[in-house]
Amino acid sequence: MSMYKVIGVMSGTSLDGIDVAYLHFENKEKWFFSIEKAITIPYSKPMQQQLREAINYSAAQLEAFDAVYTKYLAKAIGSFIDNQKITTIDAICSHGHTILHQPEKGITYQIGNQRQLATLLQQKVVCDFRVQDVALGGQGAPLVPIGDELLFEGYDYCLNLGGFANVSYHEKGARVAYDICPVNIVLNHYANRLGLEYDDKGQMAQSGNYIKKLAEELDQLAYYQQSAPKSLGLEWVQEEIFPRLEASNLKPQDILHTFVEHIARQMSNNFLKESKVLVTGGGAFNDYLLTRIQNYSTVNLIIPDKKIINYKEALIFGFLGVLRLRNEVNCLKSVTGASKNHSSGVIYDYTSL
Repeated sequence: MSMYKVIGVMSGTSLDGIDVAYLHFENKEKWFFSIEKAITIPYSKPMQQQLREAINYSAAQLEAFDAVYTKYLAKAIGSFIDNQKITTIDAICSHGHTILHQPEKGITYQIGNQRQLATLLQQKVVCDFRVQDVALGGQGAPLVPIGDELLFEGYDYCLNLGGFANVSYHEKGARVAYDICPVNIVLNHYANRLGLEYDDKGQMAQSGNYIKKLAEELDQLAYYQQSAPKSLGLEWVQEEIFPRLEASNLKPQDILHTFVEHIARQMSNNFLKESKVLVTGGGAFNDYLLTRIQNYSTVNLIIPDKKIINYKEALIFGFLGVLRLRNEVNCLKSVTGASKNHSSGVIYDYTSL
């Protein structure tokens, strides 16, 4: 089989909603794709709050919430299928939502990856892409680089500015990828303090003041000295970032301004001069952040069309699902640090459940 019609589903750490995309893939010596239809389904306020709090749940609470979230996810995907009048689906390829990510302890947990998803939707589901990698000694992240390698080969770097900034690139015959630093998981938090969902085009950050002492403290965090493979999670932000920002007692505008400078400086440490960088994720719309990145480096930032900016992760999780259906490698050991390349993900076929 060389053509696939799948639905890719992604929920990121920024909690803006569930990205759902109807995707076509075709393999003709190399892979081609099209994003046919795509939307972001915003989370209800109660669900958003639960997703924020779930990191503190007991095992029993988390198990119960997983069942609730799986039904919520199925309803969202089902409404997308109905509203868009989609009739041909080879599989639904879903990332779920990360609650716990502590690969050094052998833990990664994404809710919404239960077999019930396939039963509720009456569709084949490919999901739970991270667990196998962690079991093989990997970080379980980032998983997007195989898509960068096979779908976006024309760039020196693929940079995603989502909850976290992550980058991938080809070096010495292998794909290298890692998380650089937090982005929207922090910026959105302080935009919320100002009564905003997010800092539109970075206007609030631009209006703030630069606090050198705080910036220097952030730049000295141990994570930035570590070599890849490495990845970040909400837990790290709660332990290392938020306490420092809160202790500064600064206005949200000053925190936003200083943190944007921090992000931009960290970016400059990760790109070679004059390189072509594909930028996706919500941060691609943050004009102020982009100008600050440009201020610290001489890279050529390439902003693709809005569908790719907004839905690249949903696209690539759809692609991971296709590779899993073909039993082809979708997790790279050079990226995650696992003991081997492997084909990861659980397949639930509703006809045999």
